[in-house]
Amino acid sequence: MLGNVANDPFSRLRRLLFPVFVVVLLFQPTFAHAQVVVKVNDNVNFKFGTLIQAWADELQDATTRGYANNLYLRRVRFIASGQVAPNVTFFLQTDNPNFGKTPKTFTGNFHIQDAWVEWKISDEFMLEAGEMLIPLNRLLLTSSSSNLTLDISPTSTVATGALTQGNGNRDLGFEAKGYLADGRLEYRAAVMQGVRDAAARNPFRKTVYLQYDFWEKERGYVFAGTNLGKKKILAVAGGYDKQKDYKAYSGDFTVQVPMAGNEFAIESLLSHYDGGTFIKTLPVQNDLVADFAYYLAPMKLQPYVKFERQDFKTSTAVATLDQTRYGVGANYYVYGQNLKITGQLLHVIPKNSGALKSKSTNEASVQFQIFYY
Repeated sequence: MLGNVANDPFSRLRRLLFPVFVVVLLFQPTFAHAQVVVKVNDNVNFKFGTLIQAWADELQDATTRGYANNLYLRRVRFIASGQVAPNVTFFLQTDNPNFGKTPKTFTGNFHIQDAWVEWKISDEFMLEAGEMLIPLNRLLLTSSSSNLTLDISPTSTVATGALTQGNGNRDLGFEAKGYLADGRLEYRAAVMQGVRDAAARNPFRKTVYLQYDFWEKERGYVFAGTNLGKKKILAVAGGYDKQKDYKAYSGDFTVQVPMAGNEFAIESLLSHYDGGTFIKTLPVQNDLVADFAYYLAPMKLQPYVKFERQDFKTSTAVATLDQTRYGVGANYYVYGQNLKITGQLLHVIPKNSGALKSKSTNEASVQFQIFYY
């Protein structure tokens, strides 16, 4: 028996991918790249870029077993950066995330995503101020344009967004950053707004991140989820985040090994979250992310598998939220990260039981990415 094709997630993924590949075949020869830099003088310059990620996905409902279908823009970003004085740089990025997603609207939520300035006193010490990524773990600090899988894992972003009054994975504040031990040890120490009460009397949020690069050294605001065989990376990192009695800590391990032009990559993350009495809606939990990928340069193809686990510790009622996610997918690099197509199937298995038991669900997603920066 062939089974019910309508409920086959692989047939759904193929249906989502077909129109995307038609577009690529039609327009692939027209893509080119070069960086536009506006140079005022030796100390002042500007450059601009954009990131557009168009998504098609089908998400299964655990109760009705039906699928919700969406065509929307996951990210629409305008990027600007530059230098305004010796060792004084800035970065500005806007976004309109999930534009057009159900409930469909064209008003969107256009906002400032990143806006910070940096004064580099030395390699060992830089001072940054503004709105920036929360330096808790490497997955949070990975560029959205070069994710190893379809998107950042929700288990790596538990303590961001509405729970801590952030803007996605960002917050407002000051950060000290530097490179020690011959540039192999990176530190980021931030004091951020965090959750504000009506009188703004809460203590500030404090976050520390340390990363050591054993092979090639990494620099910059964000890390690459994959370097497509161009760099040899072995990085170990840890982070700590605290405000009042809320606390979170993480440890991650990243490997990117070039293999005759190809690349084998691993990204893994262990996290612990405890909202305490300060963030009561954040239950105590231990979370795991593990992604494995292999880039085949001659085919421009990068198949991957992913595993995610959320394990809640507070009570039996909360423990019914435990879930495991398994995923398979592939990135097709038509023109590196500048034009990339990603297809992914995700299977979510809840651990709950008894009267609260719900069924596992599937999600099929396709991403069409244009990136220039």
